[in-house]
Amino acid sequence: MPKDLAIVLNHAGINSAVTAAIAAQKYRPIFLYGESVAGGQSRQRTAYQQQVEHFKPYREHSVAMPWAMQLVDPTAGPPTPPGDLRSRGRIEQRLIELTPLLAIAARFAEHHQARAIYTGLRVGNDSDELAKATEYLQVWAEMLQLPCGLKELEIQAPLLELEPWQVVDVGYQVAAPFELTWSCLGETATACGVCRACRGREQAFQQAGRPDPLKVAAR
Repeated sequence: MPKDLAIVLNHAGINSAVTAAIAAQKYRPIFLYGESVAGGQSRQRTAYQQQVEHFKPYREHSVAMPWAMQLVDPTAGPPTPPGDLRSRGRIEQRLIELTPLLAIAARFAEHHQARAIYTGLRVGNDSDELAKATEYLQVWAEMLQLPCGLKELEIQAPLLELEPWQVVDVGYQVAAPFELTWSCLGETATACGVCRACRGREQAFQQAGRPDPLKVAAR
């Protein structure tokens, strides 16, 4: 019997790969990638395409969204995708950045008659941020199920309460393709190893007691 469909928000980072692997255990995934930079081939997009090849989703949709930040601030650079290791700062800002992605995901879910939307949003065990993120996702679920009529649609954030090292541990359990992820803030062929995101990634693997397959693959 074929699996039901699920929309999976994917931004090529560790959280995205782990979330996709979790979703694929129960559903046939449909990947949704929000491009924050119009045109060009970023290192992040390359990693996303590699994950598409790995998971072979039922469908893949890339949506150009350079307006997400520049609409309100023309001088702003591309927004940091929510839910990956590069995201830092107030939870409110991350939820605002996630909002247009969930709206687009809901439209694709309605079109494909998907049963779930998966996001890699992670806030950890901070009680205040966790409460806000949980309420945010509950409001979205209720809005889509009741006034929008998508009664069977669920919003899943399986990594929400986890710390980065726990995400790594879960990723190993579900065979997430860490070697196809990208966390570095730079656009070099290999990760710089010194930026905030690279240091956070290294710390997560060290605390999990696991090797980083991306480093192994680069040797």
